[in-house]
Amino acid sequence: MKVFKLFAVVLLVALSAATSSAQDLKFGHLNVQKLITELPEKQTADKELQAEAKKLQSQLQVMSQELDDKYSNYMAQRDSLSQLIRSTREKEIQDYDQRIQNFNKLAQQSLSQKEQELLQPIIEKVEKAIQAVGEEQGFIYIFDLSSQVILYNSDQSVDCEELVKAKLATM
Repeated sequence: MKVFKLFAVVLLVALSAATSSAQDLKFGHLNVQKLITELPEKQTADKELQAEAKKLQSQLQVMSQELDDKYSNYMAQRDSLSQLIRSTREKEIQDYDQRIQNFNKLAQQSLSQKEQELLQPIIEKVEKAIQAVGEEQGFIYIFDLSSQVILYNSDQSVDCEELVKAKLATM
């Protein structure tokens, strides 16, 4: 009987300790995408990316205009050209069109790579700030609401956006 009472007391103490520690768990959340879009670094990166896109678009327009001119000239002279010259010019137009398509594809890849280069340091900075806030505030988890994986967000979860913004201001 004494063993049973001792066991019951130990069990009661263990359960009360587990209950009190479960109540101390802190969870936080923030919308990382929203936070990043509000950063001045992101706005600067967007302007730089837009300038690069504008240069590439301008070059693409020049090339397209050249193709249109070649095609118009060809169509105007087509009936007066020999078969050999006609097929040569058609091949030139097709080749030039293919070069424009390749340029467009490479331009898109270049812009995507440039965007990654510009965003990576920003993302790393935000991740460091989130980690620092989590450690300083004693959070168990901080969830990203922009990932849309969170199925429920309790009022007990702390919105960490302002804490992370404050941390970013000091970095």
